[in-house]
Amino acid sequence: MEWSIQEIARKAGTTSRTLRHYGELGLLEPSRIGANGYRYYDQAALVRLQRILLLRELGLSLPAIAEVLEGQRDTSAALRTHLALLEQERERIGRQIEAVRTTLHKTERGEELMADEMFDGFDHTKYEEEVTERWGRDAYQEGDRWWRSLSDAEKKAFMAEQAGIARDFGRAAREGLGPDSDEVQAIARRQYAWLSTTSTPTKEYVIGLGQMYVDDPRFAKNYDQHGEGAAVLVRDAMTVFAERNL
Repeated sequence: MEWSIQEIARKAGTTSRTLRHYGELGLLEPSRIGANGYRYYDQAALVRLQRILLLRELGLSLPAIAEVLEGQRDTSAALRTHLALLEQERERIGRQIEAVRTTLHKTERGEELMADEMFDGFDHTKYEEEVTERWGRDAYQEGDRWWRSLSDAEKKAFMAEQAGIARDFGRAAREGLGPDSDEVQAIARRQYAWLSTTSTPTKEYVIGLGQMYVDDPRFAKNYDQHGEGAAVLVRDAMTVFAERNL
């Protein structure tokens, strides 16, 4: 089966102009162009469009999506990854909804609030298995002990610092600054200092982490939400920083 560009735009909740833009970027080529100049899309193109829209929902920029699609040629494996990420997000949001509902219920009834109930769905330990697999059990335990030792104010300050770094990377990306520019390298140094709070990151760690910021949609969106291509800029800036200083 084939669908016209107008049909696909309507069904996908987007516009023909957006689909043509994706084609110009090489993200989504039509399966054929008719004699009348209309673009038509087959089933394979629809699957690719679904992947693009999912990655956009996760906050990735178009350049980052292009890199992901280029690196994931196995469509079934890519869709399984997307599905797993969406299911994780659904589960996390469901827990947060229940946490807020419980807080509202107890507040209205004047009942005692329990911290474990209030912050369910906000638990950083959900990354335990992934951190352990990437960097070892000791790395996770060291970071976990440090995090639990912080007061609420210290935790907020720590996360606020990272949010500020992400915003500055986003601004630099919007301004078109290069990863080796003095301004971007100053932001990369702040990022390294932030990472050094619990340990001394190695050159390989910093470069690998920068790559993960691009490859993993969960991390990429934290930067790309502040500017198109911000995650890629972070990766390249951290690589330059590590090569020069570590």
